[in-house]
Amino acid sequence: MTIPDYQSVMKPLLRFTADKLEHSLREAVDSLAIEFRLTQDELKELLPSGQQFVFVNRVGWARTYLKKAGLLESTRRSHFQITARGLDVLKQSPDRIDVKYLDQFDEFKEFRNLKRARLEEADIKDELSDNTPEEALETAYKQLRDTLANDLLQQLKGSSPGLFEKIVVELLVKMGYGGSRKDAGKAIGRSGDEGIDGIIKEDRLGLDIIFIQAKRWDGTVGRPEVQKFAGALQGQRARKGIMITTSSFSKEAHDYASRIENKIVLIDGDQLAQLMIDHGLGVSPVAIFEVKKLDSDYFSEQ
Repeated sequence: MTIPDYQSVMKPLLRFTADKLEHSLREAVDSLAIEFRLTQDELKELLPSGQQFVFVNRVGWARTYLKKAGLLESTRRSHFQITARGLDVLKQSPDRIDVKYLDQFDEFKEFRNLKRARLEEADIKDELSDNTPEEALETAYKQLRDTLANDLLQQLKGSSPGLFEKIVVELLVKMGYGGSRKDAGKAIGRSGDEGIDGIIKEDRLGLDIIFIQAKRWDGTVGRPEVQKFAGALQGQRARKGIMITTSSFSKEAHDYASRIENKIVLIDGDQLAQLMIDHGLGVSPVAIFEVKKLDSDYFSEQ
């Protein structure tokens, strides 16, 4: 069973409120999760931002659309109940309640027209979709981020060894390793001993050290390369290491790294690009969008 889209949730949600009692969003989510037979893993699935559960988000938007059509009404914060119109709709027993069905109600049509006008002003198409607004926004953000990551990776692959080394130093310092950039710069690129390209502090106090290998490999990095690096760590009596590449690691390489006693973290090109984006390295902001929600407590008279 996959998580139902928000339009598929509308009719079950309205039916859930048929008892004419006040219900909370949490109660609706729990009841509908049982009706749709969702697993715990499905209920824990998050939006790309990791800020909200997918199913909770979809039930919330189904409730919003039903309220805009006058089928549900708010009673207090996060609580709602069915209206007389909602009861009439249930009596008609439509096969499906979705955006097209709700368009018959003037209040909903006005809401849609207002939304459409704002989208047209921003030169955005108003296409019917099973995605909630948050999902559409986050999907677009993910696409932009993936494109940026690909562009970064191409730049990394075309960079000189010296520039690549500098980028690795900058990234590790931004991630909290190496103490200062000066310390990290001195440590990396100086060893060249048995596949070890550098040594960096794990923390600012230098309580432990990490050995690093950073190379712009062209093909997939296999188990033999990881095995050589592990041997180099043992030769230094080191416990931790990081392998960074602009390409990728084979499954055998990952399996080997996960089984050995030494802790070796493998960072491939895709992950390297994502880390650079996360830490603002080699990228600059173009626009920032702040998403807000209604603060019901502000309007409370208590």
